[in-house]
Parts: sequence; C-alpha cells; structure tokens
Amino acid sequence: MASRAAGLQVPAFRSPPRRTGAVRSIRRLAGGTIVAVRISGRSVVDIERDMVDGVLAANSLTGEAAFRMRNTLLTALADAAGSAAA
Repeated sequence: MASRAAGLQVPAFRSPPRRTGAVRSIRRLAGGTIVAVRISGRSVVDIERDMVDGVLAANSLTGEAAFRMRNTLLTALADAAGSAAA
C-alpha cells in the first residue's frame, strides 16, 4: 500500500528465484516486473529488505530518492508489523 501511495509501480513477487543459489532476482517483462526472493532459511528482516529493494529497482530509483523511499517503505512495514501484533 505504501508503494502505491507513493505513486510507485508495485512489482509481482514470487519465491524462490529461478536461478539456483540466488537470494533475489528481478525480471523485467513487457507487462511489468517480477521480483523473486528466497524465503527459506532467512530472517523476516532480510526478506523485507529484499522486497523493498525490489520495489526500488523496479521503479529505477537511485541515490537520494531511493534512500528516502527505502526508509519510507521500511517504516511502513514496521508500522504494519506493530499493528498486527497489537
């Protein structure tokens, strides 16, 4: 929701990546972007960061814009986790 609210395109997510041994991968297709993230054996924090980085890559964000949006998206995830725990 935070990605859409910021006007970003939200990629499709899947797991695991097709490439053996890859932790994450990105595929750009005519109809959109697919971000694949390995879940098994990884911490929730690492998975969330890879997903956020996938959103940034799918939207070609770099530099200061990427830094700000990464913080915004990670904060939104933390807030959502806090709400779910309450």
